[in-house]
Amino acid sequence: MAIEIERKFLLANNHWHKQINQSTRIAQGYLATDPTVRVRVKGETGFLTIKGKSADGISRAEFEYPIPAADALELLKLCPNVLDKTRHLVEYAGFVWEIDEFHGENSGLIVAEIELPAVDTAFEKPEWLGVEVTGDVRYYNSMLSQTPYSVWQ
Repeated sequence: MAIEIERKFLLANNHWHKQINQSTRIAQGYLATDPTVRVRVKGETGFLTIKGKSADGISRAEFEYPIPAADALELLKLCPNVLDKTRHLVEYAGFVWEIDEFHGENSGLIVAEIELPAVDTAFEKPEWLGVEVTGDVRYYNSMLSQTPYSVWQ
């Protein structure tokens, strides 16, 4: 079984822009949220992902499978709301940060994520990193598809 161990942060500034190694547009939707069943088109590739519940707010079971992009596009039509975002990859101190810049109803929200090999793995925080939002369900992509950032008060 694959385990995803992830920490999520808001950004303090835009200094990370200068460190972008790669950017990819992503469309993703959710067929279910308990457990999470996600459909994603990332660039020219489709993915089907199943994620379990998080026991500690940081780690959970994750199973991801590539599928034909055409199938993923058809599955996205079954999703009530589809997220639109650009994922920027930034290398910093031996880790790759995934910085998601949201568009559409979630425009204005930018979140940085780091995947770790273990829950207690230490990592250096870049100066552009802001407050940690790991475990705050409002920032889960599945929740952003239901309650977009633009309607938060």
